[in-house]
Amino acid sequence: MAYDDLRSLLRALERDGDLKRVKAEVDPHLEVGEIVDRVNKAGGPALLFENVKGSSMPLAMNVFGTDRRLLKALGLKSYSDIRDKIGGLLKPELPQGFVGVREAFGKLGSMVHVPPKKVKSDDAPVQEVVLKGDDVDLDQLPALFTWPGDGGSFFNLGLTHTKHPETGIRNLGLYRLQRHDKRTIGMHWQIHKDSANHYQVAARRGERLPVAIAFGCPPAVTYASTAPLPGDIDEYLFAGFVQGKRIEMVDCKTVPLQVPAQAEVVIEGWLEPGEMLPEGPFGDHTGFYTPQEPFPALTIDCVTMRKRPLLQSIVVGRPPTEDGPLGRATERFFLPLLKIIVPDIVDYHLPEAGGFHNCAIVSIDKKYPKHAQKVMSAIWGAHMMSLTKLIVVVDSDCDVHDLHEVAWRALGNTDYARDLTVTEGPVDHLDHASYQQFWGGKAGIDATRKLPTEGYTRDGGWPEMVESDPETAAKVDRRWKEYGL
Repeated sequence: MAYDDLRSLLRALERDGDLKRVKAEVDPHLEVGEIVDRVNKAGGPALLFENVKGSSMPLAMNVFGTDRRLLKALGLKSYSDIRDKIGGLLKPELPQGFVGVREAFGKLGSMVHVPPKKVKSDDAPVQEVVLKGDDVDLDQLPALFTWPGDGGSFFNLGLTHTKHPETGIRNLGLYRLQRHDKRTIGMHWQIHKDSANHYQVAARRGERLPVAIAFGCPPAVTYASTAPLPGDIDEYLFAGFVQGKRIEMVDCKTVPLQVPAQAEVVIEGWLEPGEMLPEGPFGDHTGFYTPQEPFPALTIDCVTMRKRPLLQSIVVGRPPTEDGPLGRATERFFLPLLKIIVPDIVDYHLPEAGGFHNCAIVSIDKKYPKHAQKVMSAIWGAHMMSLTKLIVVVDSDCDVHDLHEVAWRALGNTDYARDLTVTEGPVDHLDHASYQQFWGGKAGIDATRKLPTEGYTRDGGWPEMVESDPETAAKVDRRWKEYGL
């Protein structure tokens, strides 16, 4: 099973020699970010900074910085463990479309270890200490000023809880949070995100929106906050599914929301309609700065925490970063669900270098003319996959995770007069390359073998790939040691 809380995971990582305590004083202004970025890119351990300048709170970083650590945190041997479990829920019916996805997750409701479980405040470590009003001081929490061009200090791993003002459906999301002052947080709610919709609905109704942000949550909850679930699927249902047991929740002190009882720190507040402040710039996971824009400003009324809390954060920037393992987990976990929506897909890969949403490499078992183009259109209509800028479609015998193999197919199998599809559509809020915000150009490359029925009329048809003679290859395998190579 996954670890119940962050600190138990950190203890396990330390026993494994996969966590390093940093006792020297470190400055959250640029220094911490520089250290973590170097350690992450070198494949180094998780870090626990015990002496962060300006704060008495230790800071855990790079906790999910390798696939090994993320799998350990979630209690998995491989990402295929959850993928296969999800796939099993979909059989034998194989429901179609987003309705099918919701029905598949609905099956989880009958599993007693999955739905979240409410506990009393006395049983919730995160409410051992309660601060309200003038006692609230966000400067005591170690926010990071990571890159020289950043517009301020940010919390990068605060799990934001809201609920739809009309339906009451809960949403858990991971958004960057700029600390404006001791009691104000900037909410970077991108246009395509559910929390942004909740705020807009509340503002339209002339109501303020309750918000709770939890830090240092159980690993399965932290991962679930990053998962691209449909808006009416409860992230805590999915977290319980991943963790293998129910997530314990507790009522907040000042807002009508629930948060993980095993979290380290929670901040609670209300968003007033129209309360906006400039947020950013910010060195984002694209590796470029996103510009300053007005975003909702949350006033904090209450902070709850453990008696000896610690904070968890991440460094984002030019890949590879800690985003990598989280993105790969999503890619593997959600393959069965993507195959419900686009059943033609054999496998897919979202390269980290593309920020996971800039490029999708997809393999198909090609059956008819322009099959690849049909798949492109389906992906561009599939939930958050609609933000994909480049789709490369290859045949099923191509390993989509082998970028050398993919490049060989894409560069050699393409006639750009016929096999390149160019269109326009929505792009990620953070995309800097589009000539205008929120929408821009997209391309699809058909790197599959071409059929005579789709206009490939050369004599002999599509050529065979060069392959070794099987008998000779087996002979060389047997005699390899004899060659002394």
